Amino acid sequence: MNYALIGCGRISPNHIIAAKDNGLNIVAICDIDRLAMEEKIERFNLSKQIKLYTDYEEMINNEAIDLIAIATESGKHANIALDCIEKGINLIIEKPIALSLEDADKIIDKAREKNIKVCACHQNRFNKSVQKIMQAIDDNRFGKMFHGTAHVRWNRGKSYYTQAPWRGTWEQDGGALMNQCIHNIDLLRWLMGDDVDEVFAYTSNLNHDYIEAEDLGIALVKFSSGAYGIVEGTTNIYPKNLEETLYLFGEKGTVKAGGTSVNIIEEWNFADNKDIAEQVKAQYHENPPNVYGFGHTPLYKDVIQAINEDRQPYITAEAGRRALELILAIYKSSRENRPIKLPLEQLSTLSFKE
Repeated sequence: MNYALIGCGRISPNHIIAAKDNGLNIVAICDIDRLAMEEKIERFNLSKQIKLYTDYEEMINNEAIDLIAIATESGKHANIALDCIEKGINLIIEKPIALSLEDADKIIDKAREKNIKVCACHQNRFNKSVQKIMQAIDDNRFGKMFHGTAHVRWNRGKSYYTQAPWRGTWEQDGGALMNQCIHNIDLLRWLMGDDVDEVFAYTSNLNHDYIEAEDLGIALVKFSSGAYGIVEGTTNIYPKNLEETLYLFGEKGTVKAGGTSVNIIEEWNFADNKDIAEQVKAQYHENPPNVYGFGHTPLYKDVIQAINEDRQPYITAEAGRRALELILAIYKSSRENRPIKLPLEQLSTLSFKE
């Protein structure tokens, strides 16, 4: 299966490794920075036959490609995705899938029309710990779910933003919630049943006056099931990343997943006593080298199978839209100082640009 990557920045190594792990034929890579592409070729010992492009449109017009991963700045995801779908190319789109609900809907509709597989790259759903938690939910081990919380307590300094000036802008990114916290927000919504009734939130920029968007977001989420959620996301933690943690509290179960990117089960307590907590914690424990975890390789495997089997990927474009919708609802609630009802049909990060 012929594969290409658009965007050779911070997350691109995970995509290259996942493509190689799954035996994809990497035919081309694209970035506006030729040196970035050459560095990836050298670092990952890629074939010298791989074509390098600085224009993705030229690449998709000239190459026969079955699957593309889009890993550019967030604000460019949608336009690139729509052009690739038009060419009949299946996609893995880095988070967020888009920066507006209208663009997310265009991606979903056009992919459905052309029978193209689109995966939103929320790779932490493939964490062993998260898969074990979802199995417990499917088996109804929690009983009635009471509430869940998602905490992302990280650090991002000025050098992070000056390295890529699109970061922290409403036009190309958003703030801590959209960039750093979206994976855990996706997990919270998914594990709590997806359907959200209402959100109330505060966001603020307390420590990064050189970016437009927030460096702290705190939200209360009311799920349709009657359960509640709490989101806390920040890039203000001194002096470095502290944790990404997810809690689920039910009538008959309590779970805590933590570590670098919710790769470690730290609490596992169920009334049914079907397993031994210490054994579960030992078995579902991963220690990734960075916050991106190990999820890209199994995500790629699933997408390849979805293409071959003509089915939807495990993580669909619709899933990407739901994560985007929740964050935009948080932004809207903070801006308007009121609860926001879901679902939302039209909203964009540009709605918050002053």
